[in-house]
This record gives sequence, C-alpha cells and structure tokens, in this order.
Amino acid sequence: MRINLAVLTPLRLTKMEESIPENAPVVPPKRNRRHDNRVAAMQFLYSWEVQRHPDTVTALFDFFSEQEQPRDYYSFAEELIHGVIKDLLLIDEIIVRFAQNWAFERIAKVDLAILRLAIFELMRRTDIPPVVTINEAVDIAKAYSTDESKRFVNGILDRYKGELGRDPRKAGNI
Repeated sequence: MRINLAVLTPLRLTKMEESIPENAPVVPPKRNRRHDNRVAAMQFLYSWEVQRHPDTVTALFDFFSEQEQPRDYYSFAEELIHGVIKDLLLIDEIIVRFAQNWAFERIAKVDLAILRLAIFELMRRTDIPPVVTINEAVDIAKAYSTDESKRFVNGILDRYKGELGRDPRKAGNI
C-alpha cells in the first residue's frame, strides 16, 4: 500500500495568498533547504508510521524518487530519518513522558512525525540551537496539522528543552 503524500501539503492559505488575483504571475518562494529537508523527513516519517514498510532502503528510494528535488538535496532529511528510526524507542519514551494527560495512541500521526523529528534533532544535533529546532517544528505543525497542534508540539518540545542542559539559543556541544 502506498500513501499519497500529496495529502500532506500545507492546510491553509495566508491572507496575502487569498487576495492574489488569479492572473497574477507566480513567483516561486525563496527556498530554505533545511526547512525543505525537515518537511520531507516529516512526510516520510508520517508515511512510514502508517505503513511500517519492512525495507527502509526501498521505502526511502520510492519516497525520494517522487520528490521535486534530486535525492542529494535531501541528505539532511535522510540523516534525520535514519536517526529517528534508530532512536525510535527512546524518542517515543520522551514523547510519552512530556505529553502530559495525553495518551500516546491519541497523538495525530502528523504531530507524532513532527515530534519525533524535533526530539531527535534536540537529542543528537547539538550543532543546531534548540530554539531553531522548536521554531521549525512549530512552523511545520502550523502548515501541516491543526490549529491546536502548534501549541501541543511547542509544549512538549519546550518541556524537553529544559532537560537538555544547554543554552537553548546556542549551538555547540553540551
């Protein structure tokens, strides 16, 4: 079974996008490679959670063959995906611990993919300031999930950030 990732597109138009005339020229937005990679990683992790494809190599090949950029553009996404899958049990334990009064099974699959991605990044990528990771996760939740998701994701990640023992605004080793 293959999941159509076209359904995992941003949910809302901004007020500015709603007011653009139909015949206006289309100007592509400035690309942010890291953001694109995080979105791709979230989409893969969502698909992987739903399908649990036994062969990750094939699943990644299929996923990246459908992306708009060549596979090497998504090297950061692949690093995140492999890391999340490797540390999945630990990451899920952290989510359970910080999702106060919320059953793990009730967490929306999109939110779960966003949380797993961000928690892996907070745990293992000390070269990225925690606030950057959290802001990216909240932005992805705003675009791809419900209005309540951004607060849910931010709350869990903010509580976990407090346990990291490092300056949330600085990159670097602990």
